[in-house]
Amino acid sequence: MVVLAATLGSGMALLDGSVVTVALRSIGTDLDASLAELQWINNGYLLTLASLILLGGSLGDRFGRRRVFVVGVVWFASASLLCGLAPNPEVLIVARLLQGIGSALLTPGSLAMIQGAFAPGDRGRAIGAWSGLASIAAATGPFVGGVLIDYASWRWIFLINLPIALVSVVVALRSVPESSDPEA
Repeated sequence: MVVLAATLGSGMALLDGSVVTVALRSIGTDLDASLAELQWINNGYLLTLASLILLGGSLGDRFGRRRVFVVGVVWFASASLLCGLAPNPEVLIVARLLQGIGSALLTPGSLAMIQGAFAPGDRGRAIGAWSGLASIAAATGPFVGGVLIDYASWRWIFLINLPIALVSVVVALRSVPESSDPEA
């Protein structure tokens, strides 16, 4: 169950790193976004994530890995809702930056929860499952995005995160032991 919670959280974040690219044309048309705004919509998330991921890991070590992971998933889901409801490019850009903050909190925690929950002999398999499943999420992002855009709208590439986040949080709170290392 630890691997499930971690994979759902990190998979959701990785999916969002690749799914938006497919939706840019639809987003641009619907929101009348400029090229510069579309670049911020696409890249702002990754810039925020990359800038804050070390801080996310440090906060997890200090305040509890599961706690920071859950806060990150809830933050990410809240920002995803804002993305899905964005009335203009500016709101979508801010929401994408907020998604990056949530992702920076949940991503290091997902791996750290696995590391803390499994004995050294079992850890390799658990991390392998986590990385393999999360990689599948990133790789399927363009396909999932295309299907959602064709059959619903670009907004659903963000709204799809809400049920995934809910399951991830419930599983984490019920099945993942808390761990921390204030000395790290």
